[in-house]
Amino acid sequence: METLERAARDIEASCLGMALRKASRAVTQRYDEALAHTGLRSTQFSVLVGLAHAPEVPLSRLAEALVMDRTTLTRNLAPLIRDGLVEERAAADGRVRLFALTRKGKKTFERALPAWEAAQSYMVRALAEDVAPLTRGLSLAVIAARGA
Repeated sequence: METLERAARDIEASCLGMALRKASRAVTQRYDEALAHTGLRSTQFSVLVGLAHAPEVPLSRLAEALVMDRTTLTRNLAPLIRDGLVEERAAADGRVRLFALTRKGKKTFERALPAWEAAQSYMVRALAEDVAPLTRGLSLAVIAARGA
């Protein structure tokens, strides 16, 4: 039993995956709180950001850009489509689904920007440092985890 407890302490102290998941949950909660009055969750906001980058994007490309599996992305898109923020249509060949922000989606995204800016500002101040190296490091973690 003592061996398991020691292993658990060692893992908790050194596991990059656990540290990133804990940080991700805490940061997500901060952004969710900031965005709450907009009706968006941070996961939905990130989908709107992805769609603002690439209007009329196929599901697979959007999933890749957001580092999400297609099932999770489809689940995140459903309420955005239901609420009229995102539209879905078939591509020319009919086999590919394309997604785009609607006019309402663009306005919602614009209205959510100040809330995102407030959360971002808070996190930058709380970290009391230039967050660019952290952001670059996290981007490198994505690349490394994907085996590139």
